[in-house]
Amino acid sequence: MGSMAFESDKIMFEIYREKTYTGKYRVVYYTELGDHERDWEISRAMAGESFYDGFLKNHRAEEGKQVIEQFLQRLNSGERIDPADVDQALRDYAAS
Repeated sequence: MGSMAFESDKIMFEIYREKTYTGKYRVVYYTELGDHERDWEISRAMAGESFYDGFLKNHRAEEGKQVIEQFLQRLNSGERIDPADVDQALRDYAAS
């Protein structure tokens, strides 16, 4: 087996800023959504302003989610962050 990840080996996510609710930055893990929440969460993210999206390796997802959570806290406290900083911080957890 090569380095190619299968869909089940990665988690698709997006960090976005709400436009219609609180203006806060949020994350949605698309591949983890249940049927009952999928439409609402996707609609909410689509109504927002995308900041960063990507894939986490399934086996490193928890560590990657912690990094994302730290960025959300920083963004929501008003810190200006470049998406390239998120890219750099997630490099060990990202799936291509």
